[in-house]
Amino acid sequence: KPTEAPQAEAPAAAPEAPAADAAPEKITLKVWGPNEDQADENSFLKVACAKFAEAHPEWDITFVFEVCAEGDAGGMVTKDPSAAADVYMYANDQLGALLQANAIARLGGDVEAQVKADNSETMIASVSKDGALYGVPFTGNTWFMYYDKSVYTEEDIKSLDAMMAKKPVGFEVTNTWYLPAFYFAAGGSMFGPEGTDGAAGVQFGGEAGAAATLYVADALAAGLMIEGGGGVGLDKMRNGEIGAMFSGTWDAGNYADALGENYAAAQLPCITINGEECQLRSFAGSKAFGVNPNSANVKAASLLAAWLGSAEMQDLHFELRNGEVIPCSVALIESGKYDTNPAAVAQNDTIANTSFLQPTIPEMNTYWGNANSMGQALVNGEINADNAA
Repeated sequence: KPTEAPQAEAPAAAPEAPAADAAPEKITLKVWGPNEDQADENSFLKVACAKFAEAHPEWDITFVFEVCAEGDAGGMVTKDPSAAADVYMYANDQLGALLQANAIARLGGDVEAQVKADNSETMIASVSKDGALYGVPFTGNTWFMYYDKSVYTEEDIKSLDAMMAKKPVGFEVTNTWYLPAFYFAAGGSMFGPEGTDGAAGVQFGGEAGAAATLYVADALAAGLMIEGGGGVGLDKMRNGEIGAMFSGTWDAGNYADALGENYAAAQLPCITINGEECQLRSFAGSKAFGVNPNSANVKAASLLAAWLGSAEMQDLHFELRNGEVIPCSVALIESGKYDTNPAAVAQNDTIANTSFLQPTIPEMNTYWGNANSMGQALVNGEINADNAA
């Protein structure tokens, strides 16, 4: 059961230095993360871990770095938790699988206090289960809108209808992470108001679901919305065929290059359904550092996770990844340091104002395949105004 997972109660502060005649304890810490964060000695993980070792002279640490993208952690760590990394980076939608495999430690003590002091309620909830904490968030994980500010005004971007009236937009209708936005707007729900009630199911049907389906079908049929997956949206933005596309921070550099001086980003707009303005909502979550409860050095591992996810290291992560990894520390967000970065502002505004915390319960597994079929049928024109309901 999740509440029985091992706790990592290590303090966040560095302990007193060992006595002069005490030799540092030799330990090895295996760290998993994406290639971009460990490709060379100037990559984030290698720089940050070296700083951690300097701050902890009580240990003589050998770091072992191996590649595992955040989205793959749920599969790779759970294959053999005893052989997996001591500390790994994971996308929070993997939490359910990690808990079921006893592959993630509950964090407590000063580490828990640090996470709760540094983060918003949304970020804390993204790595929590039944009141227990299982990770140190280091960035939000959601999608928002990139747009051409020479086409749309600040008023236009509040309404997708107003935008499409000026120029078509791109949207990944076939991507099941994006499609729910229209159903949330129409009043649909996923596993209850908090996304935690498996018995409540996915309520995207009925009149609300039909209205959302009709909205997308009509927009596609009229050419006001185009399927933008597989790089199509970026290409069409670059050649001026569309004025907006929906994606996340990983695409910030691409859209900045495509749009040049007209590059802009914003939280999600509203749509009009049955004469009423309704807010599009994206899934929101986090990427976090998790601790393996099977580690031979759980204390050091939990301290390392807290270090890597700290506000100071989030700022370093942002710099070393050229702005692609946006800090989620409340203090950093409120500092104004990132206010000139359109993607950073758009991501944080989206999480705060136009998102729904992505469910991590096992029942979520039943959603993806059905949603994919729905999106494909919409793009193929098999679902249209005549059969949307």
